[in-house]
Amino acid sequence: MVRIEGIDSNMIANNLTSFYQTHPGEVLKDEVEARGMSQKTLADNMGMSYKALNDILNERRPVSVDSAMMFEAALGIPAQTLLGLQIEYDIAKNKKDKSFLQRIASIKRVAAVL
Repeated sequence: MVRIEGIDSNMIANNLTSFYQTHPGEVLKDEVEARGMSQKTLADNMGMSYKALNDILNERRPVSVDSAMMFEAALGIPAQTLLGLQIEYDIAKNKKDKSFLQRIASIKRVAAVL
């Protein structure tokens, strides 16, 4: 453990947020490319439309529970890992949305009075 001006490194590590959250589509796209697979072949094998697959791989569509389980079956990437990435991505995105943050602040003010 390293101490920096009275703060230990465990405290710092536990409070860090990543600057850049990874959309699961980025991981999936890299995996598909590394395996030399075509998106069309993968979509056909998974019973998913090419457009839906392409939208996920290009980060225009979120990974759902169903699609995560299909990717796990097709590529061996655990569904929980993909869903965890999706949740982290969504939370980071919401934390950058000023109108949503104002809404959260309003809810907290109301809840504090209750």
